[in-house]
Amino acid sequence: MTSTRPDHGYPEIAWAGWGDPADAAPLSAALRGLLAQALGVHREGTPVPALDAVRPSPSTLPDAARSALVAAVGAEHVREDDDARLRHTRGRSTPDLLRLREGDVGDAPDAVVLPDTHDQVLAVLAACAAERVAVVPFGGGTSVVGGLEPQREGFAAVIALDLRRMDQLVAVDSISRTVTLEPGLRGPDAEALVAEHGFTIGHHPQSFLWATIGGFAAARSSGQASAGYGRFDEIVVGLRVATPTGTLDLGRAPKSAAGPDLRQLVLGSEGAFGVITGVTVAVQPQPAERVYDGWRFPSFAEGTAALRRLVQDGPRPTVLRLSDEVETALNLARPDEVGQDGASGGVLAIVGFEGTSANVGERRAAAEAVLRELGGTPDADAGPAWEHGRYKGPYLRDALLDAGALVETLETTTFWSNLPALYQAVGDALRESLSAQGTPPVVLAHVSHVYPTGASLYFTVACAQLDDPLAQWRRAKAAANDAIVATGGSISHHHGVGIDHREALAREIGPLGVALLRAAKDAVDPTGILNPGVLVAPAP
Repeated sequence: MTSTRPDHGYPEIAWAGWGDPADAAPLSAALRGLLAQALGVHREGTPVPALDAVRPSPSTLPDAARSALVAAVGAEHVREDDDARLRHTRGRSTPDLLRLREGDVGDAPDAVVLPDTHDQVLAVLAACAAERVAVVPFGGGTSVVGGLEPQREGFAAVIALDLRRMDQLVAVDSISRTVTLEPGLRGPDAEALVAEHGFTIGHHPQSFLWATIGGFAAARSSGQASAGYGRFDEIVVGLRVATPTGTLDLGRAPKSAAGPDLRQLVLGSEGAFGVITGVTVAVQPQPAERVYDGWRFPSFAEGTAALRRLVQDGPRPTVLRLSDEVETALNLARPDEVGQDGASGGVLAIVGFEGTSANVGERRAAAEAVLRELGGTPDADAGPAWEHGRYKGPYLRDALLDAGALVETLETTTFWSNLPALYQAVGDALRESLSAQGTPPVVLAHVSHVYPTGASLYFTVACAQLDDPLAQWRRAKAAANDAIVATGGSISHHHGVGIDHREALAREIGPLGVALLRAAKDAVDPTGILNPGVLVAPAP
């Protein structure tokens, strides 16, 4: 089929915050009062400086490298202006934003390069390998684990390889129900393009409005409707990858016994093993109906048991998530109502169904019978409220930072039998670490993704900022990481590894696992230019 491009009109993502600055909203008086009363937040945080008030260090890109990059992509697509460089500095974790608020832009790339084709990416990588220039693949810039913070030591310069110009729907196979997409497509654009052919990808992480197809694959993303559509890595059936040593074309069939599945090596590699230039995913027919219901349970344990029953024995919903008591009380599942009374206590589950009208009706009725049997009661307003606010959480984080609160999230995953112990251990670690620093926190959690054998836990933490909030959070995060490893959880379910989780990953997979990752990287990236330091540390 003929390639097609989306008709998009996105603003640039906020340079030191989340999303569209026009959608940012100040905190309500009620929430400000709650911060002061419950957390002792009495002073404003460091404000975001104007973009034109911050200057990166002069570019160190060698002349020979610049000439080769211009030859590869054209002079207009090699940008060294301050605006482009600053907008490609780090990701969107709270530590990233705290440093940007302080004017720390030491990780700004020396240039931003925008290729248009797979061959141009290969040419860029060849030029950078020859000149010892590190390359950071850049999609939506939404990493929250240090995935866009390369190690500079040993490199002449660093470039951000922005893939936004690679934004085409390349092919549709309506018989196999697959589509092939370029990596720079943002979530809404990709959905709009496949919808023209009657399909949906069904992948809706909280970063959906800004993150890209390539980023979904590179970070092994999981969307809010994963119970129905699967994680992104589960629906990827083909990948094209550019590396400094050549091209990987992976995925001749849906499944194969022809050795280990190399697709799985690239998925989750965060640009350290190559630049994803094409992604083929399985799609499903556009749903005729979408319905999201709210259900209340007396306790997190009872709600968790209900989720496990549905995912193991059916009927399996498309969306299935559960807030704990604190998150329910603060209404965090409804970002427009955070800080207001969370109603009658207990915990809140969101149960959503997508599909044909007949299928949705049948599954919804059967699920209702199960949920009532297990002690659930309907909450008529909760489902639509969650749907309306499903992408707004990060804006709230920025407003809380403005107000002087320290707010961050982390996530993990384990088997059902270990879920209560992991939930308790991580919560205790966060509370103990931050309380010991004189800033007792509120710790909220929800089950965000479910499987027959286990589930993920997503924590949100808030407390008053100290004079050095970056050190304050790093201490708490280290305690949480230690608790995850010690309790048998995985260091990440869908945020990835980046630099922030690299040492914990090494403990999780052991020295031999690290050696295998290093060997794979050495094969495709012998000069080590691909996102150096991300995922796996260089060999000593």
